[in-house]
Amino acid sequence: MQRLDGSPLSRSTLWNAFKSAQEHLELEPIPIHSTRHTHAAMLIEAEWDMKSIADRLGHESPTTTINTYAHISHKHAENTLHNFDEYMEKLGQ
Repeated sequence: MQRLDGSPLSRSTLWNAFKSAQEHLELEPIPIHSTRHTHAAMLIEAEWDMKSIADRLGHESPTTTINTYAHISHKHAENTLHNFDEYMEKLGQ
């Protein structure tokens, strides 16, 4: 997040807004870092390529992203394989 002038918000400002939103919505508190994992999972499910996800998360290499989120990427790979199998079956009809 950033200010209107484009400068970054301080960590405490972001944390305080996050904590306030959780309290307002009466949610169980979660670490703010959890939102990073949720965001990465959503990008994988949205079929972003790993290089783009790595860039967005600030990872030096897509290998870091793949190793960190392998449990999600395996599920995505299984879904992709299933979709490809269905596609090939349709071609054979």
